Amino acid sequence: MLVYIREAHAVDSPWPMASVDGSVLEDPRTLAERVANTRHCSASLDFGGIPMLVDTIDDAAERAYAAWPDRLVLVDAEGRVAWRSEPGPFGFDADGFEQAIERELARAAAPAGTPR
Repeated sequence: MLVYIREAHAVDSPWPMASVDGSVLEDPRTLAERVANTRHCSASLDFGGIPMLVDTIDDAAERAYAAWPDRLVLVDAEGRVAWRSEPGPFGFDADGFEQAIERELARAAAPAGTPR
């Protein structure tokens, strides 16, 4: 799933940039505004049906995962960070992410008592 955090290219940010459809977004001041930005992002970009969650307006998820401006994070079944990319978009490592997912799936399928 995706978690929508702070808008990386809000018009009132250090790196303003129009979105893919040419519109500009402001950094939200309320959860309702962040939800609207999330809906805009989901409608503008094709995430292949991946569900999106919305970070709280106090940026709790962003701070917990050091996710801004964007980052790939794999959380294991126990809620621990199993893998984290460098900040995106240049730090994204899709191959590393896929390998981390495969490791976690293999670990989950291993018999009980198998070392991590």
